[in-house]
Amino acid sequence: MLIVGTGFGGIGTAIELKRAGFTDFTILESAAEPGGVWRDNTYPGAACDIPSPLYSFSFEPNPRWPKRFSHQPDILGYLRRVIAKYGLEPHIRYRTEVTGAAFDEGRGVWRVETRSGETHEANVFVPAVGQLSRPVLPDIPGRESFGGDAFHSARWDHDVDLAGKRVAVIGTGASAVQFVPELRKRAKHVTVFQRTPPYVMAKSDPTYRRWQHWLFEHVPPTQLLGRLRIFLLAEYATYAMTKHPVLAKMFELRTAQLRRRHIKDPELRAKLKPAYPLGCKRILFTNEYLPALAQPDVDVETRRISSITPRGVRVEDGTEIDADVLVYGTGFAATDFLGRIEVRGLGGRSLRDEWAGGARAYLGIAVPGFPNMFCVYGPNTNLGAGSIIYMIERQARYIRQAVEQLARPGVSYVDVRAEVEERYDREVQGRLGHSVWSACTSWYRQADGRVTTNWPGLVTEYDRRTRRLEPADFRVVA
Repeated sequence: MLIVGTGFGGIGTAIELKRAGFTDFTILESAAEPGGVWRDNTYPGAACDIPSPLYSFSFEPNPRWPKRFSHQPDILGYLRRVIAKYGLEPHIRYRTEVTGAAFDEGRGVWRVETRSGETHEANVFVPAVGQLSRPVLPDIPGRESFGGDAFHSARWDHDVDLAGKRVAVIGTGASAVQFVPELRKRAKHVTVFQRTPPYVMAKSDPTYRRWQHWLFEHVPPTQLLGRLRIFLLAEYATYAMTKHPVLAKMFELRTAQLRRRHIKDPELRAKLKPAYPLGCKRILFTNEYLPALAQPDVDVETRRISSITPRGVRVEDGTEIDADVLVYGTGFAATDFLGRIEVRGLGGRSLRDEWAGGARAYLGIAVPGFPNMFCVYGPNTNLGAGSIIYMIERQARYIRQAVEQLARPGVSYVDVRAEVEERYDREVQGRLGHSVWSACTSWYRQADGRVTTNWPGLVTEYDRRTRRLEPADFRVVA
């Protein structure tokens, strides 16, 4: 078995397999160390916007989280400890970038090629590369002409000294709301170029005290109760976004109160008011972003960018705004599933061609015509609220059941039936069409409006539907 990626998805799947007695697997990782997005995103202020008791494996609680919303070093450290505890390090091949995978129908194996020219063979292929692993730089005229330092937030250049610099930030997404307040502490001036204002909510982020750590460690149900509370709140938010948008108005009122509290300038407050339904784009949790925007050394620029110049950023009316450093907080290629990996299934069919109209997979895991390939964090498994770790654990459980089917004598491969996937996709897209995620343009959607990222229901429903692999859903080939 070959797993691609050492983020939560790849590691969670490997642990599920190992706990079930399957140890003949290799994890291929393109970088020199594990961690996925928590290895790559080292920008100032990088943290998770899901509370740590829920953003962790259910079977591996951490009673020593320093805060409710943990920062990048703590999450990366947790992943490394999990890898060590479950003995996964010997299974990992670092600096091994997968470029292609092709299924050999006659032998029932995947041939996986790497950038270095190596070829690996395995009967099971598990791409766990995630939806938020490939940074996107905007296609702005003149981008390469800028004379100062420029980088994406997911590739932060820590060698750049920001002291006394004028910094231009392009983008106001989940990363920007964390690093803009930190930039302001270092830079001379920060200009934030905002295309669409996000909904911002406050977060309760206390530091855990020694007595709480002791309690979590010695009386585990106390931490479990906290996890359950967060879980139920996330399910309520999902219900509001998918079933009853009227309930989301309660959250909208809270965001408006937060703007009034921190932004006294009515002109700036108007700039920061979203004009779309709450939840249509990702809701952002932060206590520092709005207060930072209210400071005199921060400007919010809403005029559209026309070009990048050697000296800064030119906006639509011709005004040029000088900058010494450009930081792109412009997100990821979330709908470009599997990235640059060229995958070919039965009869040499290309997955890229199959997904030309949008990525799709049964339960976000299995694709017809691509036997023994099981995606982790695949199409329509992202969440508008809640922890993706919960979804990953369910996918890992399902994949383990598929491996158990393949371990039966005489089974060469299993291939999800096309009619099963087609029926499932029609259901999912129909439900998403009535959700808040179809109400505006966001990274959840493709240009044609198809939502390829998000799950349309509660995570408890996903748990139920992935609890047992139904052999009748697959063609089993000897």
